[in-house]
Amino acid sequence: MPLFSPRRGPRRTTTALAAGSAAFALLATGCSGSEEAAADRSSTLVAYTGQAGDYQQNFNPYAPSSIGGQGTIFEPLFFINKAQESDPVPLLGTDYSWNEDGTQLSVTLREGVTWSDGEPFSAEDVAFTFDMLKNTPGINGTGYDGTVAVVDDTHVTFTWDAPAYTSGPDVLSQIYIVPEHLWKDIDPTTDIMEAPVGTGAFELGDFKPQAFTFVANEDHWGGAPEVKTVRYVALSGNQAGADAIAGGTVDWQTGPVPDMQNVNENFPSYDTGTAAQNQMVLGTCANVALGCTGPQTDPAVRRALFYAMDRTQLNKLAFQDTAAEISPTFALTATQESTISDAVEPKVAPDGPDLAEASRILEEAGYVKGADGIYAKDGQRVAMTIEVVTGWTDYITAIQTISQQAKAAGIELQAAQSSWNEWTDKRMKGNFQLAIDSLWQGPSPDPYYLYNYFYAGEMTAPVGEKSPGNNYSRFSDPAVDAALQTLRGLSPEDEAGRQAQFDVIQTTIVDQMPYIPILTGGTTSVWNVEKFSGWPEDDDQYAFPAVWSATDAAEILKNLTVNGG
Repeated sequence: MPLFSPRRGPRRTTTALAAGSAAFALLATGCSGSEEAAADRSSTLVAYTGQAGDYQQNFNPYAPSSIGGQGTIFEPLFFINKAQESDPVPLLGTDYSWNEDGTQLSVTLREGVTWSDGEPFSAEDVAFTFDMLKNTPGINGTGYDGTVAVVDDTHVTFTWDAPAYTSGPDVLSQIYIVPEHLWKDIDPTTDIMEAPVGTGAFELGDFKPQAFTFVANEDHWGGAPEVKTVRYVALSGNQAGADAIAGGTVDWQTGPVPDMQNVNENFPSYDTGTAAQNQMVLGTCANVALGCTGPQTDPAVRRALFYAMDRTQLNKLAFQDTAAEISPTFALTATQESTISDAVEPKVAPDGPDLAEASRILEEAGYVKGADGIYAKDGQRVAMTIEVVTGWTDYITAIQTISQQAKAAGIELQAAQSSWNEWTDKRMKGNFQLAIDSLWQGPSPDPYYLYNYFYAGEMTAPVGEKSPGNNYSRFSDPAVDAALQTLRGLSPEDEAGRQAQFDVIQTTIVDQMPYIPILTGGTTSVWNVEKFSGWPEDDDQYAFPAVWSATDAAEILKNLTVNGG
């Protein structure tokens, strides 16, 4: 039976401050002249993921600070395309099926696979990986809670106490299988993975803080990719990435460049691909009971900020009009509109500001505007800091714009820039008030997954402790948790039963708004069509076209052909 159709990709693009010559200088520092001369430039793809600042060598696929390897080195069982509906692509798994009541998922594994150190891959590695996740909540980002059993070397079963249809896509496509013979002796929550061993189409080549390389795994079960080397470079931000595109020194980046709609005219060697799925938010540390402090812990402040935004102006100034509308329910209006509850209003975030509504919300909650024009309550001004990564120029511009808009509504905002590692640490430990980022979709076109990733109470922790999942707002609500639990046991065909649970979740999260909706980002990649063919163009998006969306990027790298190669 069909289990789902497409789907997560975490992070977006980044960027910022450097200019042309500085960008090229940084590119050059990634390798010595002799190394560069030895590399076959024609089959080397230079990628910029938005990394601002030096890389810290860690390829542990379950570490928040991992810099890569998901999909390319460590493979899941299947690849599921989140850009368009299609069948799952077999990777380490070749087939799967559910039993009649949805409590057991059987998976057939690929034969003849070896780890990159030469050891054979087997069902024991799969079982070890899933048991490791279940026994280590700190890295169990999908909330996997099944029981895995080895049937034989090429068959495993996953069993749950109750129907678990919604767990299927995560099990099949979101868990990176690791080698038991190496991982049984490490602590996956703390150990740094400097020399990763995987089954994927690429292996780690050289590493330097400014750049590292993946090289083709010539013994990959699917055959070696045509792209023989992928060089990931660290720059200073979006401006440096745009300069590198202009200079022809980067082949693939996902992020803003000037005059985005006319890239091919401005740079004939390049073209673009765009998909609108990642929903931009001001994430808040929302839960007082778990240690969050500040004005943003009041839902009234969060809702007022939602109404203060002029999204038309914001789209123009920060996103070159590439962003799309967003629903406060976070159901994608393009593909999930039918799931938006009739009880929710508005169903789509307003284009322009509603300052009267923002004021009404704050004043009904007991806030009074001070002489400086900023609301306050119990001596605390509605003044907050938004965390952002240095170099994310689009987001920095967005914060500047939102800050001006919020001031008109009596709310004071300011940006705090930091490195990606520091920003991630603050966000995951709850040491922030607001953080600009994007929420992502799950492995199937179903809003359940976003709700499970970002709103499930078990996926959070007290401030100061790393969240075990993606719920960095630390939001927790018994009704939402109960609805999520019910959804896990409902067949995808039970539309009425599922909608009743969506109604509960959506009305609650729109009222509480721990993630304040901005816009749905139009994720645009710029890639070199002169050197490489086979990119996921708009009319054939066989993968989500983002260099930072790990499993999608891995699929793209395997599909590319080298022009003239």
